[in-house]
Parts: sequence; structure tokens; C-alpha cells
Amino acid sequence: MVRRVAVIGAGVGGLASIKCCLDEGLEPTCFERSEDIGGLWRYTDSMEGGRVSVYRSVITNTSKEMSCFSDFPCPEDFPSFLPHGLLLEYFRMYAQHFDLLRHIRFKTTALSVRKRPDFATSGQWEVVTETSGIRESHVFDAVMVCTGHYQEPYLPLASFPGIDTRFKGQYLHSQEYKDVEAFRGKRVLVVGIGNTGGDLSVELSRVAAKVFLSARSSTWVFSRVSDHGFPFDMVNTTRFNHFLDWLLPSALTNRIRFRKFNSWFNHANYGLASTKSSNFKIIINEELPFCLLSGTVVLKPNVKEFTESSAVFEDGTTEENIDVVLFATGYIFSFPFLEESVRSLFDDNRSLYKRVFPPQLEKPTLAIIGLVQLTGSVMVGTEMQARWVTGIFAGWNKLPPTTKMMADVLKNKPAAKRNPSERENLKMSFISYTDEIASCAGVKPSVLRLLLMDPRLALAIFFGPCTPYQYRLVGRGKWSGARDAILTQWQRTLKPLRTRVVDDSSDGWCWMCLLALPAALTAGFLLSRHPWPGWSPRAG
Repeated sequence: MVRRVAVIGAGVGGLASIKCCLDEGLEPTCFERSEDIGGLWRYTDSMEGGRVSVYRSVITNTSKEMSCFSDFPCPEDFPSFLPHGLLLEYFRMYAQHFDLLRHIRFKTTALSVRKRPDFATSGQWEVVTETSGIRESHVFDAVMVCTGHYQEPYLPLASFPGIDTRFKGQYLHSQEYKDVEAFRGKRVLVVGIGNTGGDLSVELSRVAAKVFLSARSSTWVFSRVSDHGFPFDMVNTTRFNHFLDWLLPSALTNRIRFRKFNSWFNHANYGLASTKSSNFKIIINEELPFCLLSGTVVLKPNVKEFTESSAVFEDGTTEENIDVVLFATGYIFSFPFLEESVRSLFDDNRSLYKRVFPPQLEKPTLAIIGLVQLTGSVMVGTEMQARWVTGIFAGWNKLPPTTKMMADVLKNKPAAKRNPSERENLKMSFISYTDEIASCAGVKPSVLRLLLMDPRLALAIFFGPCTPYQYRLVGRGKWSGARDAILTQWQRTLKPLRTRVVDDSSDGWCWMCLLALPAALTAGFLLSRHPWPGWSPRAG
């Protein structure tokens, strides 16, 4: 019987895991190597021994209603997209409300996590920690690893000949970036066009002499501000749209998606992406198109090599007098504290059952929390993982046999190994994955059942944003405030904007139209197009 649970890391995954352990009557002890909660989202000016943190100007890419804990909405006066300081304040509110801090041992590093000699029967772990130079050994019935996937910078210098032998300028990974001051007046090359590369290029363009942004893949750019000024994820991440993605062939859904992206600006004209691209990524950045349009950021292809002061690109062009190369090339994850026999069971997150459990362990008492990248908020997926895991630890839920878990892993594992930093290795559909784990945990809502019992709520769930409160309507951990949270989510979204009220005679119709907005936008587009030749609905 699992009672004592070690939680490693006090970021968003660690906080959710502590709370879920308490909900299930377990006894969590969290080991956090730094002095505070927040993990990645706790900004510091210094590196603090290699700890990864956000840069000073970062703002969330997912809105507060789509990113909050499922039974603890963000304050209504918080803006929809949160600077890191406000997000950390929200974490503190959550920790205080559920009395989580007393279960955390700060400035304590987990040095090793090893199976006990009798693991095959007990499932227990020996955890060695260090606090102020003093080592301690503990025995736990289960372990939840909550260190996430932003652990070690991925710096592929071998892919850029000359960078560490001929190039005389400075090069660094985006992990070391905090603000713009060190780059003032310099010519900067940013390598990598993910969300971080786009953000840093825009920010540096305000102070640098020139910024070049090197992109290897086709990239579609969209804004957090969607139609009619609503948060993009609240308008687009709906069960209705998810149903259309399942129903329609991918060629058609991609065509609709590309047309939507190009309605903002033509990506081919900017050298970013073509509708003919089969491999592409999507990033969020409201300012990058204008920076490209104004010339403060210049887009370049992949770097072929570096000379003493210049970068040579694959199209044969050269940019001279480069002062700094900033690699926004992502991160790799590793778990150095886990014994090798355990680490060898999973070479990436796709070797884990449902991206959480090593399926070959004799006992399911080790869970990897937060090692997943979703098309929506990873915070919501992380909390759902923790709810499922603690139900298994508590004994009321069960995993399938090892053979079934291995079959599931092999079915979902990619055929070829990709670049270890590519987030596409981890990325999954937000609704698909969260629903899948919610089903395992017995907390997925049934829209059809709700349609009979509570039609207003059912319509809000199907046509409205798939907010985390939906997963508190039924099952274990049901929250009495979930229904009200869903029906008032648009009010909380607009509340911080009501700092200056203007007379709008159409305001009375606003709330009637909000729920149907995603459906109306999509249906209207489909009806305006010629029928797509030769398509048939997906089989599933």
C-alpha cells in the first residue's frame, strides 16, 4: 500500500502532485533544490547553478482560463495572458490555499533515486538528498518526478562548423539570456525560430544594430489575439473544433488552417512558410511580422558554417560582422538522479505509458510528470497526469498488464528518431491527450449525458473553450464550483479589460453569441468554399 510519496521539484507539476497526493490521503514530501516554488516560471537575474528560468519579458502563450488549475480559477482581475511575476503570484495563492508549502523541503537536492533490494515485492525507493552539505537517505513507497522537459540546454555545435573553432565573436544558449542590455548596438544572429527564438529576435531588435533570425523549417505565426479580440486559445481550443479535426481529412483541415494564418499576412511573402509545406511548426508572436516588415529583423535560412566574423547560410549568402550568436535550439531532458537501470527503460517520453509510467517496472510506483508538450497548456495536462497517478498510488485505480502497456507504447512510438530538442517529439493534441488521461482517471465529462441533464452546460462545454474546469464535473475530485466556473469564464476573461466602459448597444447580444462563436466562424468558412473534391470522413 503506497503511503509516502517523494515529489521531486516544486514547479507547477510538483505543486499539482503534492495537492493530488493530499486529496488521495497520501503523504507527500517534495524536494526542491532552490529556495522557492515556481520552477521554470520563477525569474532570477542569475543562473543559480544552471537552473533554467524564463527571461525577464516573458508572457504566457496560453490564457489564464485555459491554463489554471482545474479547481482554482485565476483571479478575475488578472489579465488573460500573464507576465511571469503574476503567474508566480498565482502559484503562491494556490500553494497557500491548499496548504502545500509545509510539505516542501527547500534547498534540498535529490542526488539519487534507486530501487530498494526488495522492489519487486515492495515497490519502494531509496531517495538520497542533500541539504547544506548534509546527506540523508529516505525510503518512499512511490516517486513522482516533476522536473519537466526544460532541463539541459541543447547546443548542437557540431551542426555549425566553425562556431567553436573559427568564430571570434560570442555565442550562447538562450538559457543564459535574461534581458537586452548585453546586446545593445550589436549585430546578433538568432538560431532557431521556435517561440523563444521569435520572442528574443523581436526584443533584441529594439536595441541591437541588426538582428538576423535563422530558420530551418517552415513556420506559421499566429497571434494570441483572435477574432473580435478574444484569446486565441479560448476561441479555437473547443470540442467542436476538435470534432471537426477528427471528422475532416487532414488535407482539408490544413488548408483551412493555412488560409486562416495567411488571412493575417502572407507567410510565403515573408519567407516563413508555404501552403505546400508538409513539415512545419507553429509559433505565437504578434510582433515578429512587423519586425520583418520594418527590417529590424531579417529572416535567413539555416546556417552552413561560421568564419571568424561572419555566418554563411545554405543559400550561399553571407552576413558579415556578427558579434553574437544566440542559440534558441531548445532543451533535452535527463534524469541524472535516477539509477541507470531505470533510466534505460525510457529513452524518450514516447517510451512511457501515456507519457507517464515506465511500463517495464515490476511495480508502478514511479511516475514522470510533465514530460509532455501539448498544443494547449502543459499545466493542465500535468495536473491531469498527477490526478491519474495518485489514484493509482492510492489503490483505487489500476494500470493494465505490462503487455498491454508495451503494446500501447509501441503503437504510438515514431518510426524514426528525431532531433532531441524538437518539441514536436513531445507535442500532442491538448484535448485528445487530456481527455485520454481523464478517461483513465474516470473524470472525463460526457457531453451527451450533460445534454440530457444540463443542456446549457453541455453547449458551453462543446462549443465553448475546453477549460480545465470541465474535468471537475464528474468522478473522483469533483468540484462543486466547476459548473459556475465554466459558465462565468468569459466574464473573467473580459473583467480586466473593463477599466474604461463605453456604451455599446450590441453588448446585450454579446453573451448570447460567445458560445457559438467558434462554430459560426468555422461553419461560415466551410460554407463559403467550393466542395473539396474526393474527400471522405476520417475513420477515427
